[in-house]
Amino acid sequence: MEILLATFTTLFSVVNPFGAMPVFLTLTEHDTATGRAATALRACMYMVGVLAVSFFAGQYILNFFGINIHHLRIAGGILLMRSAFDLLTPGGNRAKISDAALEESMHKDDISFTPLAMPMLSGPGSMAVCIGLFTERPSFLAMGLTLLGFVLVALASYLILMSSLRLTRFLGRPGMAALARIMGFLTLAIGVNFLATAIVALFPGLTR
Repeated sequence: MEILLATFTTLFSVVNPFGAMPVFLTLTEHDTATGRAATALRACMYMVGVLAVSFFAGQYILNFFGINIHHLRIAGGILLMRSAFDLLTPGGNRAKISDAALEESMHKDDISFTPLAMPMLSGPGSMAVCIGLFTERPSFLAMGLTLLGFVLVALASYLILMSSLRLTRFLGRPGMAALARIMGFLTLAIGVNFLATAIVALFPGLTR
């Protein structure tokens, strides 16, 4: 249960489906309720696939390029901290996709994989977290619980995307800004934890 809870809480803060709500509403404003639900479901399924591939194949990719897992955790921690500062800074919350990419996506037949699944839901930060979750010899139970955590994050993201219209109306801009700061603070804590854990592992003498 600790593995499941840690996977869910860590990934949910980094995935931050609340940040994907404006893009989701913009790109599906002319869709029916059924079409919007199908798009959200496909995006969340793609997200699970991307996270699972990152979890299982990421370590082998790092080994191929000769990158230490702790080096990745330091890079991932810096990336998460940078994203967190964007969420915490008033007016500094940069969109995950550019205006040009958003305009191009409005003319696509299916926007579930790009830009919703990537990079809105499963971006570089969440991929780095998934690679960092992989240990040297994980048990089948640990891997299964980690995958279940991915599925629970996808389920929560699906429910949030489907409720995005009501949530934005209920919270308004002040509420959305406050929510972004909360998610940013949690992401910052995760980034600091990644960074500190990797530094201690690389320089064990610092803890003496």
